[in-house]
Amino acid sequence: MTPGQHGETEAVVGQDDQPMPSLTEQMAEQLGGWRGLAESSVPIAVFVICNVLWDLSVALVAAVGVAVGIAVIRLVQRRPIRHAVNGLFGIGIGALLAWRTGEERDFYLPGILYGIGYGLALLGSVAIRQPLVGWIWSIIAAGGRSDWRADPVLIRTFNRLTVLWGVVWLIKVGIQAGFYLAEMETALGVSRLLLSYPPYAALLAITIWVVRKVDRERREMQPLLAPSG
Repeated sequence: MTPGQHGETEAVVGQDDQPMPSLTEQMAEQLGGWRGLAESSVPIAVFVICNVLWDLSVALVAAVGVAVGIAVIRLVQRRPIRHAVNGLFGIGIGALLAWRTGEERDFYLPGILYGIGYGLALLGSVAIRQPLVGWIWSIIAAGGRSDWRADPVLIRTFNRLTVLWGVVWLIKVGIQAGFYLAEMETALGVSRLLLSYPPYAALLAITIWVVRKVDRERREMQPLLAPSG
């Protein structure tokens, strides 16, 4: 091993000085816990139910009202509002579009377009050798460090994970787009609920488990890489 290679190895393994949060802690942080999951799903569920029982205008008012109410409750309780604000933003754009066109299915169009863009961005990042999952990992789990860029094993790992995320994202948004084009509003709403957090949670769990596994194996190799004498 050359001195330069040894320096790179030290840079990579240096991030192991502090233990990583547990799998459940990382999952809870990114998903917002069970409360975050419920709060992000309730406005969509309200829209689907109200649209079936009444009409578009009632469904829009109810969905937006619930989303605003959740955000206000979060503020009053002095709790983090990141997930609530994200949900309110998405609900607001969809509601505005559906109100302007008068088409129930347009409520879901922003989410479909976002999903297509996100899936293509994931796959595109692999093509230019900048796997997006790796950079997201740097932000949410590595304190902003990008030491993984010096580790070929981690680069390959993040490349594969990013491809997995991109393919799954395009599949799920493709299903929703099919219902959108077929003008099957109720099926579209149900698919939005079923294909929202479950695939995301599964991908997140796989990503955390794989990266932690690679990280653990690298730490086990660290004594072998240390200079002798």
